[in-house]
Amino acid sequence: MQTYDQTSIGETAVEQRDRLIIEHLPQVKLIARRIRGRLPESISLDDLISTGIVGLITAIDNFKPAHNVKLKTYAEYKIRGAILDSLRELDWAPRQKRKMSKQIEAAIAAAEQKLQRVPNEDEIAAELTISLDEYHDWLVEVRGLNLGSLEIAIGGDDTRDLLNFISDGEENWPSHLLERAELERLLAGAIDRMPYNERTVLSLYYYEDPALTLREIAKIMDLHESRVCQLKSQAILRLRSYMEKRWPTRRGGQS
Repeated sequence: MQTYDQTSIGETAVEQRDRLIIEHLPQVKLIARRIRGRLPESISLDDLISTGIVGLITAIDNFKPAHNVKLKTYAEYKIRGAILDSLRELDWAPRQKRKMSKQIEAAIAAAEQKLQRVPNEDEIAAELTISLDEYHDWLVEVRGLNLGSLEIAIGGDDTRDLLNFISDGEENWPSHLLERAELERLLAGAIDRMPYNERTVLSLYYYEDPALTLREIAKIMDLHESRVCQLKSQAILRLRSYMEKRWPTRRGGQS
């Protein structure tokens, strides 16, 4: 028998389930629109919403109040997870872009090991044996690949996510408080090590309420929007490189 965090006198289980689905549809649409904003034009918003509804239904059917987490919070992880899983199956990103992303991560890690400090853009480009201008072009190319890899909700229900480890099994459920606290500690340490401009972009994009667009951030920082995009991509890749060494996303030795 399903149990939810909301009840209405006289409702049958089916009626209650249908009501909760309808009530949480705006949440599905909001998450789908946010994700869609970072994807190529070929990806349909309607498809993302349909997939997100499947995630919502899964959340409602499997929700247990004993977890001491709101249904809305649990549903967000399931909705987002379902959408991201569908995108992985589509493999919408060209293989060359995925290769670029991995090369940048490896270059950041290698440069940091050699220098024993956070490398700057020139040093990362040198590690890749490409010019700084070409490296900047790479950062723009890989921006869509940052989606969902390193996200965790920090703040209110409507904030953007940074480091959200989506998991299908309850053993890795992000609501486990000890795991989440350690993850947030590692994330805070990684952000503190970043260059000022990258920290600023992350702060304005993910933590500002209401969240700012790249264009708005560019105006605040007096930079071109494409430069803000580069800084955001580089910051995410720095985080990914840092966190993968300290918080593997695959458990049990799986690659």
